[in-house]
Order: sequence, then structure tokens, then C-alpha cells
Amino acid sequence: MTRYPTMEFHISRQARDRYQFDQALFMLNGNVILANFHASRQFAQKMNQQRDLISYPERAVQAGQINAMGLLDEIMHLVISQFRQQHNPEAWAEALTWLNGMLGESEVNQALSRFLDEFPPLAVYNQNISAEDYLAGTSDGIPNRQLILEELLVLWLANMNPALSPYLELFDDSRLTRQTSYTRLISLLHAYFETQPPFGPEQQNLVDMLRSPAIAVPHSLEGQLEYIRQRWGMLLGKYLYRLLSSLDLIKEEHKAIFLGPGPSRVYDFAGLEVEAERFSPDKDWMPSLVLMAKNAYVWLDQLAKRYQRPITHLDHIPDEELDRLARWGFTGLWLIGLWERSTASKQIKQLRGNPDAVASAYSLYDYTIAAELGGEEAYQNLRDRAWQRGIRLASDMVPNHMGIDSRWVVEHPDWFVSLDYSPFPSYSFSGPDLSTDNRVRLYIEDHYYNNTDAAVVFKRVDNWSGAEKYIYHGNDGTSMPWNDTAQINFLKPEVREAVIQTILHVARKFSVIRFDAAMTLAKKHYQRLWFPEPGTGGAIPSRAEQGLTKEQFDAAIPIEFWREVVDRVAQELPDTLLLAEAFWLMEGYFVRTLGMHRVYNSAFMNMLRDEKNADYRQAIKNTLEFDPEILKRYVNFMNNPDERTAVEQFGKGDKYFGICTVMATLPGLPMFGHGQIEGFTEKYGMEYHRAYWDEQPDGYLIERHQREIFPILRKRYLFAEVANFLLYDVYTADGRVNEDIFAYSNRAGSESALVVYHNKYASAQGWIRTSAAYSVKAESRERVLVQKRLSEGLGLSDDDQTFSIFTDMVSGLEYIRNNRELQDKGLFVELEAYNFRVFTNFRQVKDNEWHQYAQLATYLNGRGVPNIDDAMKEIFLQPVHHAFRECVNAGFMRWVITNRRTALSSPTGGREGSQVSLVLEEAEDKYTRLLSEIQHMTGSEAALLNIAGELKGELAVIMELPLLGKQFSAERSRKLQQALKYLNPGKATASPWISGEPRTWGILLSWLTVHSLGKVVSPIGYEDLSRSWIDEWLLNKIIASGLADLGLDEHSAWRSISLVKLLVSQPAWWQDERSGQASRLTTAIFSDAEAQSYLGVNRYQDILWYNREAFNDLVWWLFVLAVVDCLVSKPAEQAVKTLLKRFTVIQQILKASDSSDYQVEKLVAALKAG
Repeated sequence: MTRYPTMEFHISRQARDRYQFDQALFMLNGNVILANFHASRQFAQKMNQQRDLISYPERAVQAGQINAMGLLDEIMHLVISQFRQQHNPEAWAEALTWLNGMLGESEVNQALSRFLDEFPPLAVYNQNISAEDYLAGTSDGIPNRQLILEELLVLWLANMNPALSPYLELFDDSRLTRQTSYTRLISLLHAYFETQPPFGPEQQNLVDMLRSPAIAVPHSLEGQLEYIRQRWGMLLGKYLYRLLSSLDLIKEEHKAIFLGPGPSRVYDFAGLEVEAERFSPDKDWMPSLVLMAKNAYVWLDQLAKRYQRPITHLDHIPDEELDRLARWGFTGLWLIGLWERSTASKQIKQLRGNPDAVASAYSLYDYTIAAELGGEEAYQNLRDRAWQRGIRLASDMVPNHMGIDSRWVVEHPDWFVSLDYSPFPSYSFSGPDLSTDNRVRLYIEDHYYNNTDAAVVFKRVDNWSGAEKYIYHGNDGTSMPWNDTAQINFLKPEVREAVIQTILHVARKFSVIRFDAAMTLAKKHYQRLWFPEPGTGGAIPSRAEQGLTKEQFDAAIPIEFWREVVDRVAQELPDTLLLAEAFWLMEGYFVRTLGMHRVYNSAFMNMLRDEKNADYRQAIKNTLEFDPEILKRYVNFMNNPDERTAVEQFGKGDKYFGICTVMATLPGLPMFGHGQIEGFTEKYGMEYHRAYWDEQPDGYLIERHQREIFPILRKRYLFAEVANFLLYDVYTADGRVNEDIFAYSNRAGSESALVVYHNKYASAQGWIRTSAAYSVKAESRERVLVQKRLSEGLGLSDDDQTFSIFTDMVSGLEYIRNNRELQDKGLFVELEAYNFRVFTNFRQVKDNEWHQYAQLATYLNGRGVPNIDDAMKEIFLQPVHHAFRECVNAGFMRWVITNRRTALSSPTGGREGSQVSLVLEEAEDKYTRLLSEIQHMTGSEAALLNIAGELKGELAVIMELPLLGKQFSAERSRKLQQALKYLNPGKATASPWISGEPRTWGILLSWLTVHSLGKVVSPIGYEDLSRSWIDEWLLNKIIASGLADLGLDEHSAWRSISLVKLLVSQPAWWQDERSGQASRLTTAIFSDAEAQSYLGVNRYQDILWYNREAFNDLVWWLFVLAVVDCLVSKPAEQAVKTLLKRFTVIQQILKASDSSDYQVEKLVAALKAG
């Protein structure tokens, strides 16, 4: 370890008496000896003990400032010495002669004597020699009068330095000024050096040169040392490293506020091109890995509450949970906190206020599965069950440190970064012994317990030898030291090998290893943190004094530790994915040079959350231009265990799902946090044994993941690789790139995908045409930049007769674009705030001679539709659709309902009759036009007027249904009254026929319009044709629209359409009057697949059940149709008799239904038996 020569400066007798400095600190000439930084801290501690720092904390003395004072003093002496050597060895003898002549020898002697009294050498201070005798003597052959004159000048320089004013009490020259000719002496000394050769880089008077740092940077010792480094570097020689180390000590003290990591920066790969390209090849399963993180203890507690049973071991995790993860698309499960943890860590956290905390997951006793989680057997059980479902287990490995009471700390204390003394005199270790091993005692620094300080070391006492070691806590230099950890010393080869063996042990158990804080072990950062090269330190307090030159450090660690790890794992356990948590712009280095398979990409979370969209797009571009393979290696996440939850950062709305979609579709490894999908907002600390907030899963959030995210995860093969990945600029109408839109494409085999996301609360539109540049290796092995058009990126032809049809996975809509347009102009997109699209299922179709695809593309004008084939039908069927819409639109149906007959007057007489006639004539015209369009399309030769006339007759009867009760009121038949009451359920005025209830009338008028359409082609079997056209010709959509406009909700409208189709498919059931009519009709109904769906038929516990309410509703409608037919086809005198006969069949069915207990078999059996 480097040790530097002594640093010195003079201390007044008064200050020495006040602070009672240790005599060992002083040289014989009375100057303070600061042999190392530890001595500076002891000196500062002596002063601080005498100061009221509670009331005046700003008066605290810092060791770095004391050290800088000593170094500054010594550099002044160094420069004076060099002046003597280079220009005038007798300068000080001549100066004394000059002063004696100009000021008088007695005045000079008085000043020198008074200086000796104020700043006495050790012998004078202890009264071993008088000041007069000392003045008359010599030191190392040099007269003491000359040495004191030099000290007098350096004292004056210190008093004239504003940066030293806080410490003026140590070297105050006010008495000298008042009682001697000290000030005149200094002025004459300056005049003397005017007679001497100029000195220094600016050729100045020596006194002016020595003053120049304080004049240039008057209020900063650090600035003055930096000034000296830059201007006087040629003069410093061996002092340069000391100066750099002193600057490091000052940086340490400034850094001790412990700030967190700074904001993410755009990746810059400058300098990485000179490093070797040594990517680790992926195994086939690695690119499509999707990782779910779970805090093991918290998850088990949550599962226990969910399943209402004890779940404490890994083998207790229900199969249902693993099935769910697999179903959702997860192929990796990262269980945080599986290893045996530090008992001391648990004790520390409980002593600091969390009584049910467990140890931190990153403060480990040993790498064995925790007994509290069921140990090795429980782990093997979980691993096997997860493997059966295609899920690989992942685990942490924490190579940087161990728990403070770990087996290694007890048995191998020399494996850790440590000192034999406490680096700061103010530290105290009087708290509880944290060791459970009788071989050692362990203490963390007292101020941790009341949160008033964060010490960098803990104390280890060997109970056998009594030896004390002060072992450093783990620390990455960005935050508080990790007070339950011990920092491993990687300078030692045997330690590095022990860590590698531990990593191999972990790799034998887990397919994926996440290395915590991996960047801290990269050579450049490990040296920066723990053995800083002089001039680069300041990251961790007290480590500057342990610095090494780069040559010394490289000799201790010849190659990167991580490269050694990667090569060993590849050789011994090649089916292991190595994942590094690395920041500090080392992401590219970790995967490209060190060979990690994956590396954290925190910029994804931070930049997209903060909507620094231009920065993140630039980060992707920089990656693509340098080496696209790096992009594939990023681990993208929206939170991780050290960050706020995803819901807290991104919310639960479109922004969350937009960014989640980007995470799921970019190359790399998507990683979801614990509770992210469920919408949990609590951040689970590494010491949590359970969740503290009573949160329930957000059903809406889960459902939306199931609808929008999980289908994408199951297609990770399409998005994971980078060979065909392209990022696009989206150009606005004015030619500007909209940096808020992320647009990129990818391909796998014959499949292509295009993803577009707008990460801004605004509207946006533009053209996606040309990709950003990406680099490829030329034959010369040099990289060249390439760009492609969108059509190339999607693998599409540029034929103007070819169209591409593609689907948006988010909305389910399909789109069509001309290939030549995609080639020449690109794809135009319009997006609202946080809108996203995932276009997949690209298929190319050749247009036909009628240019139907071109017509469709023009008609849609960029709009998406549920189904392009259906849209093509709509174009083809437009004439039919127009005519059909005229028959079933809400306006026409309301007109029919409004003019239904409610009074017993002549059908054509009076005002009501006149309106009925108008309705019937209009309806006949509409039906005729509809039938005509169908005839034109099918090429049939049916007599359309006959069919239209039949429909008109049926409509006339339907419009008279409100009068049916009045028409037969004279009839005394009890059964007829029952039939009429059944036809008109509820109170008379509430009858759907009388009240004009929209659903009932809408269903009947829709049935009327469609049930005879098949007759245009054939009068035989027309019912099946009519029913098939409802779906094939998309008439169902038109009916649904009409019913919706009548006031039905979407569900009711489509259920009504199902009923209409069932009614159309039951051809004149009443015509078969053989015995068993009710049984045959019921059997026919339950044999129909669509009827089964409508009736809710399902098998449970080997019994076939049905929904009786739905069945009774269908039976009622069958009776309605029978009544309409009866009134249309039978003379008035036969109508009642026919109606009663049909009602008898209905009664038989209803009676059997009432006794069926909702069981199909019982219903059918009852009717057969009847």
C-alpha cells in the first residue's frame, strides 16, 4: 500500500495549549507532522472535540482541509528549496544580510525571536532550550536563523490566504504584527527577491509566485491545489501523487452526503470500439425469456392469504400459480431472497424499528437454500414443477459482498477490504454484539442505530486472539453504505477463485443468475471505489489513502473478473443465462466485451416514465449504429426491487399499457415486477417478511393485461431478436421528426410485426417510411451504416397490384394498404395520447380483375375494420345492405310500432287505418327492393311480388296483434283466454304488443324481414338459406345496429339476433300434427348447436342443464309465430280452433319444463312419456 512522506505546518503555542495535541504530532522544529490521512483525521477530531458543533455545525473541522493546509505549506517549502537549488543556494543568508542592512539587525532578531515564542520548536516549547540558544544554533548544517526566516514567510502566506481563515487560530500572526517589524520585514523580503532571478512558469518574483494560488482561487483550498497541479506540475515531482490524493480526500468529504444515483443518460459507446467484441452466444431458449420477479417471503405470505392455508415453503406454492404464470406467457421466475440470510442483518433491521423484518436478501450468510423456505428439498420440488410448465427459475448472486456475520467473515476475515484501525476517530462501536458465532464479536458503528451517521466500516473482534479488524461495508459510492454487509477484497486471487466457485454452485441450481451491482466489480469501478488511482478518488470516505497506481492495480487483477466468470460458466455450465445489474454507462461493455448474456437497461424505465422520448430514441439509435446485437441484450423493465412500483411510476391507464407493450415488443428481455400485473403499489423492501398494505388484485388491470399484453408475450419469438429489427422516424406534414412516437418493426421467419406508440399527452400523426441507420459488418469486418424502407423491413413486395392486410393485436381491427404506397410513401398513422398499435399477421393478396381490393382500400381510407373479408363482402353486398337497412332501421321500425292498431276500426278506414295502409304500402316497396337486389345478386327468377305480398300480409297481422284480445273478447272459451293471456304477458296495458316494447317489436320485425329471403332462390328449404345469409351476408350487423338504435344495449341486441336466427330455422313447426308434436319440437330445439348456446346448455357433474327462463322465452316466441301464421293462413272461423290446437302443444312443453328441474334429460323424457 502506498504511504506518503510527512506533511507539516506550524501551530501556535496558544492553539497547542488549547487543543492539547499529541506531542508525537510535532517535529523538532515545532511544525505539525501529518504522516498520513489518518493523522489528519485525528488532528481534526482533537479540534472538533473542543468546538460546539451542536449549536454551530458549520464550524466542524474537516480532515481534508487540515491535510490540504499541511500539503500547501509543504509545497511552499518545496518551491523555496527548488529556487535555492536552481538559482541561489545562499538566498536566505543573503536575505538576512539584506534585512539587517535595511531594517536593522535588532529589529530582525526581535521578529525572529518573537516567532520562536509564538510558534516554538518542540525543545523550546518543552523548555529544554532557550529561544536565544536555538536561534544561534543550526539544523542539519543550516543556521536556524535562515530556517526561521523561511518559516516566517510561509506563516505570512498562510495568514494572507482567505481559504485558511476558518483555521486562523492555528497560525494567527496578529501578535507578531503588533509587537515586531514583521510586516515591514516581509515587505523588504519581497524587495530582496526583486533583486533575484524570476522563478516559476510565469517568471515571477518568488514571493509573488508563492502568493499566486491564493490570489487566483482565494476561497478554496481544493481550487488552490488544483491551480498548483495545473501551473506548477513540472516543479512538483514526487509531490504530484500526494497532491492528487489530497484532492481525493477533499472529494470524499464532499461526497459523504450520500446522494443517490443520478438520472439516466443517453448511451454513448465512445471508446468501446477499441475493446474486444466477445458476445456470449445465446442458447435457443434465451431470446424468448420473459421474467417475472417475486420477493419470495412476501409472495408466500400473499399466497397463504389468497388460498387460506399455510404456505411457507417453496414446495407449498400451488400448481395453479405456476399454471397462471405459464398461461400468461412467463418463461422465467426470479425468486428474490432464497439464500440463507444474515442473522445480524435481521437483528440490525429490528433494532432500527422494524420488529418483524427478516434479513436483507442481499446480506447473506451462505449460498444454501434458506431452511425457513423449506431448504434444498422444497427448492427441488418447485424447480421440477416449474420446469414441467416451461418456466426456468432465476436467482440472485451477490458477488460484491457478504453479510457481516457470514461464514466467510468468521473464517476468512482477510478476504475482505479492511484496516487494523478505525478510519475515523469519531466512530464508536459500543452497541450489541451481532455475532452468533462464539469465535468472533461483531459491532456496527453506534450512529447507525439512531440514523445520525453512516459509517463505512464495522468492527470484528477475534475472541481467540483479541485482534481487531475494521471491515468495510459493501458500497457502490452512490448511496449509504450497506450496513449489514462486508466488502469482499478482489485484489486477492484466492478470493476471486472462491467467488467463482460460488457462482458455479449457483449455476448448477438455476438457469438464470442475476448478478447484483455487477458494475462495482468491473476493474475501472472497483479501483475507483476501493483503491483509487491518485486523482480519481473520493467515492468512498477514507479510501483515497489506500490508492494504487493503475500499474499496481493491473498487477493485482490482470484481467476483468467478469470475463473470467463468463468463460468459466460457458465451459462448465453453458446452459446458464448470466444477467448483470450494471449502470454507469457500462451496459454495452458488459455484454459486448465481458460477455454477459443480458444487462439491465434502466434508461428504458427512467426515460419513458419522464417522457424523455428523444433521449431514449437516441439511445436506441446509438446502440443500433454501434452494434445492434447490444440491443438484444438489454433487460427492459418498468420497475425493479430497488425502484418505485410500476403503478406508482406509470399509473394504470394507457401510458402504462403503451410502455408495457413497448417493453414486450422490443428486442431484449422483458422483466415484470412483483405485483405489477395485479396493480400493487407497495414497494417490498429486501427485508420484508410480508406485505404491510392490504391490497387486492385489480381485476380490470389483470383483464387488460390478459387482453393486450399476454398475447404479445406468447409471441416473444417475433420480437426478441435484432437481426431484422428496424427503428423508424415518423415525419410530420412539415417534414419534422416527431420524437414522441416510437415506431419499429421486426420479423421472424415469415411473420412480421410493426409497433407504434405515442408517449405524450397530445395528438400526433405522421408517416413511417424509412428506418434509422443501423450497422452491419461488411466483408472487410468493418461496420457500415444501412437504412431500409418500411416495406423492406416488413418483407413486402413493391407490386402496385398487391395489397397487404394486417391486424392490430390491441384493437383486433384489420387494415389494408397498397404495397406500392407502402414502398413510396410509407404508412400514415394517427395517434392520440399514449395510443399504441401492434400490427401483425401481415399477408399479401393480389388484386383481381375487378380491383376489389383497390376499391376496398379506397373505401376504408385507412380505417381499420373487424374483418377485411367481411369488409370485402360489405363492398360486394352494398346494394343488398342498403335495401336491407331500409327494412330494419330504427326509424322504420318505430314508424311501424307507432302505427300498430290499438282500436277496433276498419283496417283501412279512419285516420289510424289510413296510416296503417301507408305503412304497409311503404313496407311492400322496401321488401320488393330488397328482394330485387337479392335476385340480381343470385341470378334467380323468383316471383318477387308474391313474396313481397306475403310479407305485407304478415306485417298487417303483426300490426293487429295489440287488438287480438279485443277481437276474441266475445269468445267464452276458457282455454282461448289462457292462450291470449299467455300471448300478452303481464297487465293488459303492459302487454309488449300494446305498449310497443322495443325489444319485442324489434325481434319480430327483424324476423319478418329475414325469414322469407331464401324464397328468392327456392321455395323449398328456404329457411336454412335465410338463416345462413344472416351471418354470411353480415345482415346480423345491420340488425344489431337497428336494435341498438331502438334502445337495446349491445349484449341484448346480439342475443336478440341469436333468437331471430332460431326462429327463422324452425320452419312451421305447427304443420306436423302427428302425435308427439311437443316432443319432436323440443328435441329439434336441443339438437340445434346455436339453440344450445342460447339456452345455456352445459354439463355439470354428468348432468345436462339448461336455462329455463331462456327456454320459456323461446317457446313463447314459437307461439307468437304460430299465432301470426294462424291469422295469416286461416279463415276467421277456423283461426280460434287452430290457435287452441297450437297452444296445446305449447302448454305441454311448458308443463314439462316446469317439472324438469332445469335438466335437459328430464324435460325430453317428460315430453316423450306424455
